[in-house]
Amino acid sequence: MKIFLNKNKTLVTVVLIIISASVLLFAYSTGKTGVTRKNGNGCTCHNPTPSPNVVVTIIGPDTLLINQSANYSVTISGGPLVRAGTDIAVSSGTLASLGSDLRLDPSDGELTHTLPKAPSSGKVTFSFLYTAPAVQQTITIYANGNSVNFNGVNDPGDQWNFAPNKNVVIVNATGIKNNFVDFKFALNQNYPNPFNPSTMISYQLAASGNVVLKVYDMLGREVTTLVNEFQTAGLHTAVFNMQQVQSSLQLPSGVYFYKLESGNYVSIKKMVLLK
Repeated sequence: MKIFLNKNKTLVTVVLIIISASVLLFAYSTGKTGVTRKNGNGCTCHNPTPSPNVVVTIIGPDTLLINQSANYSVTISGGPLVRAGTDIAVSSGTLASLGSDLRLDPSDGELTHTLPKAPSSGKVTFSFLYTAPAVQQTITIYANGNSVNFNGVNDPGDQWNFAPNKNVVIVNATGIKNNFVDFKFALNQNYPNPFNPSTMISYQLAASGNVVLKVYDMLGREVTTLVNEFQTAGLHTAVFNMQQVQSSLQLPSGVYFYKLESGNYVSIKKMVLLK
């Protein structure tokens, strides 16, 4: 009987060791923060060194007004890419998730994946909201991404890499010319692009005046007017949401154009609606 009990104890101990090891090895399947260039050494739990095969990119506006919010994204491609995860940090301002694929760690204000995410069209995208601080400065957004085999073990073939740091200039809408930024007329590429159902269009005005921003289809027919008002010099944004356009239009996938007019300035860019 004593031998039998000892064998049972040994078996239980082995099982507990295996379970503990599994928890330790795969505890980060729900994400881990503190591993960007801001304050960490990367996803070393997957591999000790970053891999150039994995391409991680931060996408979003380069300039924001103080306290302004804008959508950004981290894209991951290359490597095994059966699944991918990320950690996102910022030097100043705040981050917020735009979906269920990211969670905010309240201890450090960073975003990380809730579960490893499957790719779509050869890449994994995590979208998030960044809100600028209340003072003028240049901030940095940091990120890394892992590309894994997702086969239930710590696979030496799993790879990761840092994203190039993204600097964003935070400016004040008043007194810009005398202090920090001399704005010029500019119409920026919409983001995201392609989009569905909404996208943000940002533009700069060198002088105050009446501003008209319209969207057209491929045949030159007006789809909607986004802006038709007097605006001050500086950075402005508008959102085109196809769901807010008259339902009778039933906008199909394809190329659309947006046109900005202010004084003698006219600029047109194209964007893609992908359903």
